[in-house]
Amino acid sequence: MVLKNINHNMSYNTQKICTAFFPLEKICTDGESDIIVITEKKADTLSVNARVYDRQNYSEYKISENEDTANAMSLLLFNVLSELTSFLPPWGILYGVRPARLMHRKCEELGEQGALEYFTDKCLVNPDKAKLALDVMKAENKIISLSDESSFSLYASIPFCPSRCLYCSFVSHSIENASGLIDQYVALLCEELKHIAAIAKDLGLHLRTVYFGGGTPTTLTAGQLELLLDTVEKHFDFSNVLEYTVEAGRPDTVTAEKLNVLKRHGVMRISINPQTFNDEVLENIGRRHTVQQTVDAFNLAEKLGFDNINMDLIAGLDGDTLNSFKSSVDRAVQLNAQSITVHNLSLKSGAFLVTESKNYDLSMRDVAGKMIDYSALKLRENGYFPYYMYRQSKSLGNLENVGWCKNGRECLYNVYMMDETHTVLAAGAGAVTKLKNQQSGHIDRIYNYKYPYEYINGFDEIINRKTGIYDFYKS
Repeated sequence: MVLKNINHNMSYNTQKICTAFFPLEKICTDGESDIIVITEKKADTLSVNARVYDRQNYSEYKISENEDTANAMSLLLFNVLSELTSFLPPWGILYGVRPARLMHRKCEELGEQGALEYFTDKCLVNPDKAKLALDVMKAENKIISLSDESSFSLYASIPFCPSRCLYCSFVSHSIENASGLIDQYVALLCEELKHIAAIAKDLGLHLRTVYFGGGTPTTLTAGQLELLLDTVEKHFDFSNVLEYTVEAGRPDTVTAEKLNVLKRHGVMRISINPQTFNDEVLENIGRRHTVQQTVDAFNLAEKLGFDNINMDLIAGLDGDTLNSFKSSVDRAVQLNAQSITVHNLSLKSGAFLVTESKNYDLSMRDVAGKMIDYSALKLRENGYFPYYMYRQSKSLGNLENVGWCKNGRECLYNVYMMDETHTVLAAGAGAVTKLKNQQSGHIDRIYNYKYPYEYINGFDEIINRKTGIYDFYKS
């Protein structure tokens, strides 16, 4: 699509609004297209002239003195595109990743009722979504209060999977393509973890949560997991740890031997992620496991003593229907998963789904909205509450991802990471260390190399970059 911004500097706002309506479109500033949007500011008048295929709409708005011009332009553009497309994005003109953070700020300024009215009246947010943001904010605040100035979390990246899902844009390599790298990768990851532990000890930081993600950590052998978890246990002080999570996301990687390793090392929380309880949809998205394998893995984990198991579901997957998605939610509830994270399909440019399937049916966004609504209703009815939420700009239907859980089964790490509550020291390929200054709120980032082979070849540089942690805390 073509987006022309004339005589103003609000291109960031207009691009975000356009992406909410046209998530698969590459936005250009000139040329020919079936979708052309022109926004303009002349003195105190804003205008939007848009054409979507054979439909056209023009509207203008006169801004008053001291009015937020960017907000006014966003509202004007939103209304024009909504009329043209007959689509009303439920989060209105909000495009931030963290709606609960904005809700917190507005509650401090305006009180709860005023904050809700700001969301619905000023930002055109659906009332149910505004209430969701408020509920999440309240749950997050309880978790955030457990952190103090010396707190940090540890993240370790295992960027390997049995196969690559078609919707995935994470740094993840299939075992078939990366098997020759894994032993060396694990050995170096252990060295990086030891180095991080020494830094944390020197700086007097207190470890609160540990999270092994990926990828799929349980793609590793039981022996490789033993080596990694033993390294963490020996070199980090666990006396202040509130949570220890290892993703066992792919059911086809879960074995009794691996689960026993996790249990022996004090892992408190795991994920066994079906994404869907529909075998046909699993095949469509490139997951090489069956629904029965998911159920078997979940039952095995419970049998071995795990009582905090998360399950992920995705709304809007290829071939899924509203009824089959409802069945997936019902099945997860029936299994009594302690937490259920409901994701909205993200149309990321790096995913095979988008790069190779350019004609993905956007009419599915209406169905995705109904899927998300059903999950919220069903989960609330069965004793789950929303504790964590984030949004992605190129999501189907411009919806949200929400973590739901039973009481006491929140994932603390998820909240700390999303809220940027405290420092996260990160190890492994693609990992990003986030350093938080508790007084100023300032955040610095230290990046590891993205791919496993880069991580291995550039390991000395990765260790060298970690001196930035000392620089940050001593500045």
